[in-house]
Amino acid sequence: MEFQVTENLLIAPRVYHMRLTGDTRKLTSPGQFVQIALPGYYLRRPISVCDWRPGENGTLDLIYKAVGHGTEDMGELKPGTVLDLLTGLGNGFDLNQRDEVTRSQFPLLIGGGVGAPPMYALCKHLLAGLKAPHVILGFNTAEEVFWKREFEALGAPVTITTADGSMGVKGFVTNGMAALRGKYDYVYACGPEPMLHAVYDEAAGIPGQYSFEERMACGFGVCMGCSCKTKYGSKRICKAGPVLFREEILW
Repeated sequence: MEFQVTENLLIAPRVYHMRLTGDTRKLTSPGQFVQIALPGYYLRRPISVCDWRPGENGTLDLIYKAVGHGTEDMGELKPGTVLDLLTGLGNGFDLNQRDEVTRSQFPLLIGGGVGAPPMYALCKHLLAGLKAPHVILGFNTAEEVFWKREFEALGAPVTITTADGSMGVKGFVTNGMAALRGKYDYVYACGPEPMLHAVYDEAAGIPGQYSFEERMACGFGVCMGCSCKTKYGSKRICKAGPVLFREEILW
């Protein structure tokens, strides 16, 4: 499906915000991702969705980090560039199918680095459902912090943690969680696996959903390259995930 780039801005060191226009009707829940075909590259690049405006001529917001040749080339794309995208991929965050989800009134949203973007659409949806989310965003340094103002503009309180203490709480997202013990009843998290593991341990006894990063080829469950073991058997992160419920995770 064709999308046109309208913005592609550097917002932090090696981190870009890309806005595209196109048919976003296949996107149904926060936490889903898209696969972008780039000229000169065989495999598509999976990028989590930060936000979208639904419609045949909708808008799509992506935030990505240039970590390899493909994403570095993405950073050079100019407005007007037309890209081929697979959209609406993955199993996003479940907001209404389970009792513990619907009963939750004080969810905690945790994003580490480029795990923060999918928390933005999630935060919007939870606020629309009259929930009271608190957001924790974790980075290494103050220079790397992005999207803080955008989350605050939604009306959600935001805690920033930095590993070097140059902004907000010194340490990791778990240090921010420690100050909120007893004040949240559900956890949503996205980031690198060591962070997710630490969040899982800190939030002992609290139900939640965790979005995993994994190397993907096809993005829709055919190649089996992103399979992982869970308590209920092997699952393909691109198809059954990237979001898994706490009780099914194996560390």
